[in-house]
Amino acid sequence: MINRAGILVVLFLFTAASAALAWFVSPWWSILVAIVVFLDLVCAYDLVQTNHSLLRNYPVLGRARYILEAIRPEMQQYFVERNFDGRPFDRDTRTVVYERAKGLGAKKSFGTEREITDPGYEYLVHSMAPKEMKTSDPRVRLGGPECTQPYDASILNISAMSFGSLSPNAVEAMNKGAAYGKFAQDTGEGSISPHHLKYGADLFWQIGTGYFGCRTADGGFDEEKFRDKAATPEVKATYLKVSQGAKPGLGGMLPGEKVDEVIAEVRGVKVGVGVNSPAHHRVYSTPRELIQFMAKMRELSAGKPVGFKLCVGSRVEFLAVVKAMLELDICPDFIIVDGAEGGTGAAPLEYSDRMGMPLTDGLMIVHNALVGAGLRDRVKIGASGKIVTGVDIVRRMAIGADFCSSARAMMMATGCIQAQKCHTNECPVGVATQDKSLWKGLHVESRGDRVRNYHNATVRQAAQLIASMGLEEFDELDPSKVMRRTDVTRAESYAELHNWLQEGELLEGTRFIGWADDWDRASADTFSPSRPANA
Repeated sequence: MINRAGILVVLFLFTAASAALAWFVSPWWSILVAIVVFLDLVCAYDLVQTNHSLLRNYPVLGRARYILEAIRPEMQQYFVERNFDGRPFDRDTRTVVYERAKGLGAKKSFGTEREITDPGYEYLVHSMAPKEMKTSDPRVRLGGPECTQPYDASILNISAMSFGSLSPNAVEAMNKGAAYGKFAQDTGEGSISPHHLKYGADLFWQIGTGYFGCRTADGGFDEEKFRDKAATPEVKATYLKVSQGAKPGLGGMLPGEKVDEVIAEVRGVKVGVGVNSPAHHRVYSTPRELIQFMAKMRELSAGKPVGFKLCVGSRVEFLAVVKAMLELDICPDFIIVDGAEGGTGAAPLEYSDRMGMPLTDGLMIVHNALVGAGLRDRVKIGASGKIVTGVDIVRRMAIGADFCSSARAMMMATGCIQAQKCHTNECPVGVATQDKSLWKGLHVESRGDRVRNYHNATVRQAAQLIASMGLEEFDELDPSKVMRRTDVTRAESYAELHNWLQEGELLEGTRFIGWADDWDRASADTFSPSRPANA
């Protein structure tokens, strides 16, 4: 094996030989001399640096390892992975988004490449008597009895992404797509920027723990600022972010170097000063206070739909919130369930890989809890987390969702190539960066059209799927329509695999022991459940 002494000898001989050739044969050899001298300098640096043992032992040659490591993700994505096994989104899924965004058919030849008898494979139940597709623009009304300005939302919307995480051009492209496609754009917790208002799209205004856009000087919630911004005509609904799927229970820090004049104005903070978003809210500390704040938000927003978003953790905690709804006779108009598989610009690996409940499990808990408490007709449920295709929409709506939101699919429609550099400010296509030299390359007008195309085609495909299932409306979906293979010889529907509560069952005494125990342990006055009786 070549060691560093050997490398030095080889480089010395190459340098001497190149110099001799340049002197005696041809001046063109001086190019080789320059290259070898450069390698000599690199070698000398590698020998004296102290950060990398590999380079000290194998100067120059050791750098090949770091070069290969740097290009590994691209090599994996473009040359190694199969069409159906890439992560977070496989090639087939990304291709569907790109082709629909371009107005192409997004079809595939020669059959599926997936192994449809593997455990975990899911499929929809079709009918021998399919229906005609009734509508390509299905809507769901957000707004319970307490809401005076209900909103008819698309079944697919743009999920929460803040200006600051996304570039100005990316926000504007999505705003154009939402405006022309007649669906909603979620502001994310970074508040309402001028880019969110450029094309007049419907907005869901998210309020996070930093209360950006409605923030007091000390970081609390400012009622008057909230009232003023909620009155913006484009704002159709407001909601509180309790937790985010990819990093539930974790706060964040906006570095001061990212807080320019525009971001400072939008968020209500000081230019150049870092801003902390804590993990917890100031506006509530108990389930009862959370639900009371829902009523306050609805009042301040003049009766527009209000809600909250969470990644479900403890079932007892959510049942405590349901008890608060019952005791106060106050309900949010909607609850958005985020899954642990959801995306984020940046999160510790421990959080993105191991914290939080998957969307399927969280949806079933929220849906069952509301049904069991007799509140399901007063609260709509949104689903957010890795929703891309029409099948994703149908699957989520079959187990409890009323509407869906997608972030990363909308990013891909805008031009994202899954480079996974969102946290570096070096997004190569200008979607998730504040580097002007990069986001200037994102053409707003054409990318806005692609966002609209992707949305419309995906919703239309979801509507076509339910027609093939023999249904006319999305609210006819139920858990029996989704099958999951449990082993190579057997498949069961979600209705068979999971327990489903009946209307008001929790109030009358449920037949499911686990639900009964959790209901008894839950209290509207605390998120800390009492200990189980057998503990």
